[in-house]
Formats: sequence, C-alpha cells, structure tokens
Amino acid sequence: MTKNELRREMKRRNLSLTAGERAKKSRRIFSRVERLPAFAAARTVAFFCALGDEPETLPALERWRGLGKRIVVPRVEGERMAFFEYISETLCAGAFGICEPGAGAGLCSPAEIDFVVVPGTAFSPQGARMGRGRGYYDRYLSQREFRGVKVGVCYAHQLVETLPVEPHDVAMDCVVTECATYVPGQDASTPR
Repeated sequence: MTKNELRREMKRRNLSLTAGERAKKSRRIFSRVERLPAFAAARTVAFFCALGDEPETLPALERWRGLGKRIVVPRVEGERMAFFEYISETLCAGAFGICEPGAGAGLCSPAEIDFVVVPGTAFSPQGARMGRGRGYYDRYLSQREFRGVKVGVCYAHQLVETLPVEPHDVAMDCVVTECATYVPGQDASTPR
C-alpha cells in the first residue's frame, strides 16, 4: 500500500469503531501509558487533543492534570506547532478542527517537555511512525532542544509490521496500543 492508501484504510478502520469501543480502547491505551516508568518520572507531559478518528484523549487529559503534572497540548500556527499549557476552559477550535489552547495559555519550550504522547496514522513495533503527512510532529520532535521520551499511541489495528520511512521521520521510543507496549530492540511479540 502507498502511504495515502494506508492513511485512508486506517481512517476507515478507526471510524468504524463504535463510541463504546473507542472509549474502551482509549482507556486501555492511556492506562498502559500511565504505567510507563518514564511517564511516572515526567514533570511536563505533552499530549494532544484527539480528532474523531484518534484514541479519545479528554478523559486522560483531565485525569493527568490531577496527578500534579504539567500538561501541555499543541497549537498549530502556519507550518509551526508549539505546545501550551492545557487549560480545558480555554480550548477552542484551531487548525484542522482540532481543539487547541486559547489565549492566555502559557508557551512551553521543547526543552521543558519530559514525555510526549504522539498520535499517528500507523506505527510499526520498531517505533516507525506515519502521521497525516504534514510533518508537524517530525519538525517539532527533531528540534535540538527537545529531549523528551517519545511515545506513539494507536489502536492495535494501526500497528503494521513495516512502514516506509524517510530521513526526516522521527522514530518513537515506544508504541502503545490497547493490547501491548512495544519497545524497539525488545521482543515485540511479547506484549508488556
């Protein structure tokens, strides 16, 4: 499959989930993320506000905010993406219809982020990620000052054995589905 064919197929599969299935799978995904040692150690966690075909993030956003961690979410401005303080009351529709931090949310520098949860269209167990094709996350995560742990999240059906990768694609440190956690270099056949 080409990248665009794979994107269309994954979107179709994601949108075929019922609201109940999406909620259940999302809870399992973010429960697994919460059990990662790097998450426990993180002071500042970068997260995302989900689109309708991504694991739903609002319950985890609210729960994580109550854990004493600083939660930041992205805002897109032109070709640039930056992370700002998560304040649920100020979220507004932004680029591509995604909820973004509104006025008054404080900017977070890439160097302050300890842990980032990254959405994607598809991932491989080796940490390869295919996004939506606009490169926002790849540009952000490749900044010299960014040193956080990169965790890709997706539904299990979005995990594919291999993905075409390009030199600018940023690999994940691990990939989490509702069924397993995959760490590159470890036996991916043994879910953690």
